[in-house]
Amino acid sequence: MRISTFLYTLKQGVKNIWKNKMFSLASIATMSACIFLFGVFYSVVVNFQKVVKEVESGVAVTVFFEDDIKESKMKEIGKQISKRVEVSKKVFVSAEDTWNEFQKVYFEGAEEFAEDFADDNPLIHSAHYEVYMNDISMQESLVTYLESLEGVKEVKSSDAAANTLTDFNRLIGYVSAGIILILLCVAVFLISNTVTVGIAVRREEIAIMKLIGATDYFVRAPFIVEGILIGVIGSALPLAVLYFMYRRIIFYVAEKFRWLSGMLDFLPVDQVFAVLVPVALILGVGIGFLGSRMTLRKHLKV
Repeated sequence: MRISTFLYTLKQGVKNIWKNKMFSLASIATMSACIFLFGVFYSVVVNFQKVVKEVESGVAVTVFFEDDIKESKMKEIGKQISKRVEVSKKVFVSAEDTWNEFQKVYFEGAEEFAEDFADDNPLIHSAHYEVYMNDISMQESLVTYLESLEGVKEVKSSDAAANTLTDFNRLIGYVSAGIILILLCVAVFLISNTVTVGIAVRREEIAIMKLIGATDYFVRAPFIVEGILIGVIGSALPLAVLYFMYRRIIFYVAEKFRWLSGMLDFLPVDQVFAVLVPVALILGVGIGFLGSRMTLRKHLKV
């Protein structure tokens, strides 16, 4: 495309928006509302996912050994566990460590009773690995593998916690997809209406352009630009609002609700918007392009 053609197309796209101010403003407002809701929902979801991920990181599978197992065999099992893709980390807990923790819980305030076992650890066969996972949904396959290892007596896991967290993650995914789909459909519909009005207003001008030899692309391009510009403007405005809102909310919660800081740690604004900004702009441009293309095919016969 020549520079003069590009500039003409861009100018006509802007003129179309200006000529149909009411419809254009309605489309931009709706697009802004859609992107704003998408941004709010995305911010909430990623922070919820962070909380869920932190909960997942505390869920471990416990691997107990056969009573007569040697230390070298324990280390070999540890190496095999570390090679698994499901595993984020493993922690070895010796029999002595287990007994010490047991004393703290069950002999608190009555330590003299524990002294009777000073030379005879009743939990001598309780050495184990605590295995933490990258994704809680991988627990079933990991447990199956661990149970098949030679020297492993028992594998303990929390099926209820794994199923609850997996179902919660799946629910978040379904709800996200549903809301995004609804927003896309609403925005495409409104942009389509705006472009339709623009076509109706310029129908005679388009007919004259075709008579003097204008190509189909030359006629259609301004309407494509119009849709894309509406998408860009409708995405940029709510992103700016969301950025300042998110920062203010983080500061407000940190200042007014300090007791929540240990339970609720928001993701940094830069980390959230590093993903949200390009995704929202791509959505805006994509919706604008899609809405204008669909309308041109339906209403503009050139």
